[in-house]
Amino acid sequence: MRSCSKKIGIMGGTFNPIHYGHLMIAEDARCFCNLDEVIFIPSGNSYMKETDDILSGELRFHMVKLAISSNEYFICSDIEIKRTGNSYTYETLEELRKHYPEAELYFILGADNLFTIEKWKCSERIFKECSLIAASRGEVEFDSLKKQADSLKENYQANVILLPERKMDISSTEIRECILNNQSVRYMMPEEVYDYIFERKLYSN
Repeated sequence: MRSCSKKIGIMGGTFNPIHYGHLMIAEDARCFCNLDEVIFIPSGNSYMKETDDILSGELRFHMVKLAISSNEYFICSDIEIKRTGNSYTYETLEELRKHYPEAELYFILGADNLFTIEKWKCSERIFKECSLIAASRGEVEFDSLKKQADSLKENYQANVILLPERKMDISSTEIRECILNNQSVRYMMPEEVYDYIFERKLYSN
């Protein structure tokens, strides 16, 4: 059993753009698991997503910093956007382990990712380095989520914590589509992020 001096949540994602759904999941995880802090890590070169409509890492990193600025428990890291080549979660976790050798790491993810994580590169190394905190989102039923958590525990000895069920309908894809169609996205994200997007005309073309 690892000696624990700190409980650190890791919130990875494209954040293209970050919105209130992301922030609510991170805060729910922090409170439910008594985390000391949550590190937001915008993705670098994702090998699982098309990159044509993804803004540069620097722009997404800055939007995350704006979004979390009022929460003293949230910090942002650029370790993935600084990394060359594809970004892999297991590498990020192993790098964080070097910085926080005595900490207990918790990787926060949405329900959809809990059903695909077995296919991620070196997923067994992810299960070794951290516990998983899964948040119900979209149309995924809680019972299905519980069955998947039990399967991961049985097959990989993964420690999976399920957050209380909460339905969140905001998505980055929806925000981008609304901007392209000149529809309002106000109140889907912090005002600072909203202003940043429209001052720079991001996602509009």
